[in-house]
Amino acid sequence: MEEIWQGLVKAVELIASFDPEVVEIASRSLAISASACAISTAISLPLGGLIHFNRFWGKRALINVIQTLFSVPTVIVGLLVFLLFSSAGPLGGLNLVFTPALMVIGQVLLVTPLMLSLIISALSAIDKAISETAVSLGASRFQAGILTLKEARFAVMAAVIMGFGRAISEVGLALMVGGNIRGFTRVFTTAISLETSRGDIELSIALGIILLVIGLTVNATLNRLQEK
Repeated sequence: MEEIWQGLVKAVELIASFDPEVVEIASRSLAISASACAISTAISLPLGGLIHFNRFWGKRALINVIQTLFSVPTVIVGLLVFLLFSSAGPLGGLNLVFTPALMVIGQVLLVTPLMLSLIISALSAIDKAISETAVSLGASRFQAGILTLKEARFAVMAAVIMGFGRAISEVGLALMVGGNIRGFTRVFTTAISLETSRGDIELSIALGIILLVIGLTVNATLNRLQEK
């Protein structure tokens, strides 16, 4: 118990002193997950709008597939990305294995189905009378779609935040495609896993505290948006 308490005290000291390794890992983790989340948002918003506002055969089945994909384990996504970009894979010539760029790509594939499903649900929750009224008053379908998106903005923001939370907290994909290389691809989750196995609980606790604070911030923001 005393050892754990000492580790906790040392962890707080590492955070308070802005330990270079802690700052480096935190900065890299936030940069990779934020980049992946931004790209996923750019993909999910227009694609979600296309799926929601158009009628086509197999629409319900497509939405079911999307909803199924966001529950796929991270290691499965990591395996798929690794096979695609490994030296023997079809995209191996890009030499992206064990780089932050591939970690971003992997996280995009991981969180896009989640964000896409939530955005479609957010748009579906808006009363169709709003867009129909806009069209009857002379608005184009695009303008009516923008109006619907504006009405659903808080739910859409919640989807984006949830996607970021999933990205920054995953470990399997980051370990498989990033390699946990110190000073290059090491992030919160992979560093915690490694340092704990090595017995360096001070650094593990410090990173865990930061990750927990980020998680609490994400949840608090989600709750605030849901209230709105």
